[in-house]
Amino acid sequence: MQEFFMDYGLWLLIALLVVIGLVFLLSGKGKSAAVEDPAPVAPPVAAEPIAEPVVAPLVATPDPVPVVEPVVAEPVAVEPVIEEAAAPAPVVEPTPAPIPTSPAVAAPADGADDLLKLKGVGPKLGALLTELGVTRYAQIAGWSDSDIAAIDAKLGNFKGRPVRDQWIDQAKYLAAGDIAGFEAKYGKI
Repeated sequence: MQEFFMDYGLWLLIALLVVIGLVFLLSGKGKSAAVEDPAPVAPPVAAEPIAEPVVAPLVATPDPVPVVEPVVAEPVAVEPVIEEAAAPAPVVEPTPAPIPTSPAVAAPADGADDLLKLKGVGPKLGALLTELGVTRYAQIAGWSDSDIAAIDAKLGNFKGRPVRDQWIDQAKYLAAGDIAGFEAKYGKI
């Protein structure tokens, strides 16, 4: 018996589903016939003219919703702030720092901090930060929300990293020289 179900079980299942579907379809037609009125209604013998509807006169009623007039705001005069511009300084393009082959060997140049110690900053991102003029931990530690937004807009594929990797907090530890506190919170350098 078990062998029979193993060989023909799928066909039996399909047949069962077909039978259930047929029962469902046939039971639906039976219900719609039961709903219909069994006695046919005879059409009216003589058609009577349809009387025109009587329209009641409109009675004035007070509005339940008070009418609110819109408030127009008066324009505020703003004086533009004009700063006297000093003589324009010649534009000097910063030369990009070469990307070191190994972050462990790289030593900070010109008194700049090694930004690669920050968790989440690799050689490419470190070079990009150097191009943007960010070379010290103290600079990053002093960033405000507007500074983060300005730098973040220039990071390209690395957008969102300063907030996600908590650069400001990391830089505060490193700028203060608190290596033990940094390693306790962010792991070994």
